[in-house]
Amino acid sequence: MSRPYVVAQVVARLLWGPSVVVAISLIVKGYTDVGDGFAAGVVVALGLALFYVALGASAAELALPFLRYAPRLMITGLLLCLGTGFFPLLSGEPIFSHLPEPGAHVATVGSLELFTPLLFDLGLFLLVVGVLTVLLHQLAGLKGVAEDLAVPPVDDAPTGGRRP
Repeated sequence: MSRPYVVAQVVARLLWGPSVVVAISLIVKGYTDVGDGFAAGVVVALGLALFYVALGASAAELALPFLRYAPRLMITGLLLCLGTGFFPLLSGEPIFSHLPEPGAHVATVGSLELFTPLLFDLGLFLLVVGVLTVLLHQLAGLKGVAEDLAVPPVDDAPTGGRRP
């Protein structure tokens, strides 16, 4: 292992924690007051991509064992987004109606308001992290496939009109 790879591995490990903290802050408050699940998912996926590049696919998956649950995260996020969007139909409300309604009392945990946009952002976060993690895993697995599919070089030496 050469020196530049060691530096990249240390940087990847050091930036993983802050990327998760930034993602949590984006989910909770986002750029406005509601949250931004998509940007939070992209921030975490960028941290994962750095892990994959610096450590390699197998070492990244050993260092972060939750990566094997990426397809489940993706499905859970999709179901949470769809459920949050279509649940109001059961009570006769339009799609994506927010609960509680504007002006009603909102339950809080500290300064965090618990209402349906937060659930939607959490679902979107899980969906984006799951999809991009599966994509990273698939792209990391293409290294061996690309070598297997490589076309052998063509010998351009003249054969004197004869076919081999």
